[in-house]
Amino acid sequence: MKYTFARDFFWGAASSATQSEGRVPGDCKGENIWDYASKEYNHRFFDGVTTETTAKFYEDYQQDIQKMADISFNSFRTSISWSRLIPDGVGEVNAEAVTFYNNMLDELNAKGIQPFINLYHFDMPMKLQEIGGFENREVIQAYKKYAETCFELFGDKVAYWFTFNEPMIPAEAGYLHDRHYPYVVDFKRAAQVLHHIVLCHCEAIESFRAGNYLGKIGIIMDVIPVYPRSEHPADLYAAKMADLFYTKSLNDVILKGQYPQEIIDVLKKYNQLPEVTEADKLLLAKTKIDLLGINYYRPRRVKARESVPNPEGVFSPEWFYDNYEMPGRRMNTSRGIEIYPKGLYDIAKKIQNEYGNIDWFVSENGIGIQGEEAFIENGMVQDDYRIEFLQEHLAWLHQAIAEGSNCLGYHMWTFVDCWSWINAFKNRYGFYRMDLETGEKTVKKSGLWFKQLVENQGFEIE
Repeated sequence: MKYTFARDFFWGAASSATQSEGRVPGDCKGENIWDYASKEYNHRFFDGVTTETTAKFYEDYQQDIQKMADISFNSFRTSISWSRLIPDGVGEVNAEAVTFYNNMLDELNAKGIQPFINLYHFDMPMKLQEIGGFENREVIQAYKKYAETCFELFGDKVAYWFTFNEPMIPAEAGYLHDRHYPYVVDFKRAAQVLHHIVLCHCEAIESFRAGNYLGKIGIIMDVIPVYPRSEHPADLYAAKMADLFYTKSLNDVILKGQYPQEIIDVLKKYNQLPEVTEADKLLLAKTKIDLLGINYYRPRRVKARESVPNPEGVFSPEWFYDNYEMPGRRMNTSRGIEIYPKGLYDIAKKIQNEYGNIDWFVSENGIGIQGEEAFIENGMVQDDYRIEFLQEHLAWLHQAIAEGSNCLGYHMWTFVDCWSWINAFKNRYGFYRMDLETGEKTVKKSGLWFKQLVENQGFEIE
């Protein structure tokens, strides 16, 4: 069967500043929370790898962008590092950073690769984290000023802007589930952080509209579709609550302009409501995006809880469901997560049916494999598993588009193996392999397959 996509479909990959840029002497970059945590809490990071080197994009951007062109990318998403551009988060702009980002954007445009630029990818400037980060309402205006600075400096070179990557994660991972710095475990604080992130998003879009900048602006959301163990009412309720907390609570406020009443009722019952002003509500209601990015890696399977939550424990969404390990599920054993390509179709249908069929694209999708060097033959990673992963997900995406979903593109995570938060280089995701000792970047079999996909506007499966 042949799967054909539109001629103007966006094909490429995604990355982020902290995960790819690295540091060089004299770059004048300020410290962010990952620079700090990977040194001060080094024991939490796989093999103790810090943010200093990562994928060397700051040094190698010209060669890297040529490598993107070599496999026919027409678009590429990365982020601007707030702490590189404005080292203290507020105040003086780093001229070295302005030069780097201008040069990088010029290089992408010269190669016919559309820059998709994200403003925030988990990397709060440390100076602002010291005053509370997103817990502190003052940081909303700091973010707004940062966004305006980016629009002014680079607006003539960027047609697609995004305010945040996965806005749920800084709140959930940093303030509830002890995965990201500052390692707080407190639902109410997490809820306040998430609300302030949403306000930052709204303020940035307000500034973008007021400035009459060319192009479009949106946000990148992490969506994990929820599936109940069974049709039993208790399992259905568990799925409803998991979806309410982790997806609907954020989707509705971003795409419909208000928090769902159900989440308000639950949080009020348990005294977990964040502070939300009437002015906040007005801002949420009037903020509209142009383009939605969706990151999809795995499903969430749940069942009714089998025990009563500890009433003295930390309130969390997991009070309302248990995770369900479905027998026979297909696993990526490197990451311990399920592979479920149809989930991408289900997300597409949800956007189509519940959120006005807004224009969207797959902003991240990928498979991380540990020990990929075992698949090297004749100097190339023979990652047929990644090609199969791509084919299966794209087949379901193609079906959704055929049924009317307004999906405009697909970005793989990632272009070249990069530093991946807590896991560092444990799992490899790239179309290009990075040799950690030499820094050499070599194309994998999947990269060559992707090149043919783009040039043929699709692929065939016999």
